[in-house]
Formats: sequence, C-alpha cells, structure tokens
Amino acid sequence: MTFEIIGTYLAALSLLIGSGFIIIGVIGLLKFNDPMTRLHAPTKVGTIGIGMLLLASTLHSFAMGEGSVHELLIMAFLFVTAPISANFIAKVNIHRGVCETPPVPPNDDTWATLETPEESQEI
Repeated sequence: MTFEIIGTYLAALSLLIGSGFIIIGVIGLLKFNDPMTRLHAPTKVGTIGIGMLLLASTLHSFAMGEGSVHELLIMAFLFVTAPISANFIAKVNIHRGVCETPPVPPNDDTWATLETPEESQEI
C-alpha cells in the first residue's frame, strides 16, 4: 500500500467520523427544547465534527502531494472561538430569563454578573 492509498483511507475515515458527529449535533439541536440544552449539542459535538472534516481535508491534500495548512489554521480558530461564543450565548439566555437561573453559590453575591456589588451601584 502506498502513502496515497493510506492517506485516502484515513481521510475517508475522518469524513465518516466527522459526519457522524455533525449528525448527532443536528439531532440534538432539533430534539431539545430549552435554549441552554439546544446550545450544548451543536457547540460541543459540532466542533469535533468540523475538526474531523478539516482533518480529512488536510490528510487528503498531503496524500495527494499538495500540502495545505489552511485547514489547521481554521481548526485553531474554531477551537478557540467556539467555546467563547457558546459562553456569550449562554450568558445572554441567563440575562434574558429564557432559562432557569443557576443556583446561588454560597458566600458570593456577585456571581456571573447577575448582581452588582454595592460599591458600583453608588457611583
């Protein structure tokens, strides 16, 4: 077996795994009713699914002898920005009152920006 054939098989396997993760994310997005649970499925599963699809593209380009690192840059950007955007969407849902408010942690009045400290209200 040549490197080209092995690379093609690995790319096909990555495509199948990535497609499976994306299908699971879509089913989770359609099935869940609450905005916070709907947020969880695509952000967690979709990141891995898209990462596997980009890995398949990278493997295929190297197997064909035309190396490309664009996909690696896209993966790095995706893995950095997806959790941050999910956090912002979750905070918006909490502030809008769309979902249940998280329980109050003990001995802390300023958790998750839901309440402001007394000093900042006087200014």
